[in-house]
Amino acid sequence: MLSKLQCFFHNFGYPIMKKKLIKTNSLLQIVILSFFAALIFVISCKKDVEIPNSRYTNSISFSIPQGWPAPFYNFANNNLTPSGFVLGRKLFYDTRLSKDNTISCGTCHQSYAAFANADHTLSHGINEQLGNRNTPPIFNLNWHTSFMWDGGINHIEVQPLAPIANPVEMGETINGVLAKLQTDANYPKMFQEAFGSSEINSERMLKALTQFMGAIVSSNAKYDKYMRKEAGGEMTSSELSGLAVFEAKCAACHKAPLFTDYSFRNVGLTPTGLNDSGRAHITRNAADVYAFKVPTLRNLAYTAPYMHDGRFSTLDKVFDQMESGIYNYPTLDTLIKNGIKLSAQERNDLKAFLNTLNDETLVKDKRFQEQL
Repeated sequence: MLSKLQCFFHNFGYPIMKKKLIKTNSLLQIVILSFFAALIFVISCKKDVEIPNSRYTNSISFSIPQGWPAPFYNFANNNLTPSGFVLGRKLFYDTRLSKDNTISCGTCHQSYAAFANADHTLSHGINEQLGNRNTPPIFNLNWHTSFMWDGGINHIEVQPLAPIANPVEMGETINGVLAKLQTDANYPKMFQEAFGSSEINSERMLKALTQFMGAIVSSNAKYDKYMRKEAGGEMTSSELSGLAVFEAKCAACHKAPLFTDYSFRNVGLTPTGLNDSGRAHITRNAADVYAFKVPTLRNLAYTAPYMHDGRFSTLDKVFDQMESGIYNYPTLDTLIKNGIKLSAQERNDLKAFLNTLNDETLVKDKRFQEQL
């Protein structure tokens, strides 16, 4: 079918040019008109704006890494496809998900920081507002049975609703978000590609976001290569000693291969003015006061600062806390009650081992970066 420009050229441009050429027979006019005819033809033959599906998304898939447990979420009811992933990525980096169109999911979950936030100790939202918790990384989400530091969300597909609605984060309503998406020129085409219909609704939006977030898997650190006996996984003596220290003193809560057991524990952090009750905020159970989700130890080189409120900027400060900074709450976790003692050598070796959990391929993976 002819485009509007082609039709214009065919119905009006060519007869007019022909008439003038016959009348003037000017070589200059022939050159000029031929130039404009070619220009119109080139413009008219340009393709419409395409859905931003890059070459990097052709390899999008989900599989359980070797030696890992079955995930809690496996896309059984949300088929992972390149078009669904691309739609989810666009939504993830779209600031229109926030009230004032300034904050996207990717604003706080930065790809170069393993999808944590390298810029702020506490979450940073619309109108320069600060939350009361540090932004957690969002890789390997399919293995989570709950989300947020307090476990207040129990399913990955509804997790984005919390930051979208939070007045100090994105401060928007789901209806407000949908209204913006429905007026966009490209989104209907992208929803058509992903779901077989151009209808834009909350279920599809959340499923697309889940396809993007659920595909972010970190399983290619040096430790993973070591476990798979692959090239590049050769451990130094210090790293192996650190692995032994880890297994003796840390693995009870930070279970391999995900390096968390997803439990909620009070690790004795000194109280602050924020007085965040943690898990008890959700359960209303006094036993859960000041208990927070055990974080993964993967990618610590990228995800500082640490703890639920980002109070520690370095691993040494975390070690100091665990060794001698324990605040004796009634709800203090029994595993941490006497602290975790480390010699200088053990500390160095443990840091060496923890560095083997950093997945450089994740933070450099262009599939997960914003497509400008």
